Amino acid sequence: METNKQLESIIKKLRDNYQYIFNTEEGKQVLSDLEKRCHYHSTTNVKGDSHESAYMEGQRSVLLFIKQMLQKENKNVK
Repeated sequence: METNKQLESIIKKLRDNYQYIFNTEEGKQVLSDLEKRCHYHSTTNVKGDSHESAYMEGQRSVLLFIKQMLQKENKNVK
């Protein structure tokens, strides 16, 4: 299907852009900062505060998406 091929092409180009940006020295510094700010190495569970837990998990999910885009193979694209 042509639409799927177009979508795959768009996603590949976007993934290439993520890899280009985050593989620079500046991009690596930004990614390291995001890891600290977005709870990459810590829990997002705040005991007794489900709203704060959800907020922190939302931050973390953005970082996880970026890291997924930086992987060599994107398993979601066939």
